[in-house]
Amino acid sequence: MKESDRLTLINYRLSRARETIDEVKLLIEKEKYFAAMNRIYYGLFYVVNCLALIDGFTTSKHTQLIGYFNKNYVKTGIFPKEIGKFFKESFESRSKSDYQDLVEFTKTQVEQDYEMMKRFITYAEDVIKEK
Repeated sequence: MKESDRLTLINYRLSRARETIDEVKLLIEKEKYFAAMNRIYYGLFYVVNCLALIDGFTTSKHTQLIGYFNKNYVKTGIFPKEIGKFFKESFESRSKSDYQDLVEFTKTQVEQDYEMMKRFITYAEDVIKEK
């Protein structure tokens, strides 16, 4: 991939991550908690994909992306452990909301995850700028 194409894709994914912040806010206001949990995860997914692009890591598997992030960014101390844990938990919540029956998410839980999502994305943007 050409450097200009890679930078375009990184900027696009950062834009998508930022956009999900607004989407989640609207979904919470409309009490659409399942959809909010989905978008929370994908906001994180987009920004971690930016890091992967910078590092030349590619995968089509969500679990491999989570493993890559933990190995290269959490275990090395670049990201706090609680953020790494949140990325994995967010993936699990998204999977539950999309694939399991009789799952409930409370407004409080979704709002807490939303705040953590915003923190995660902001932190990741700072790391990306440094790279």
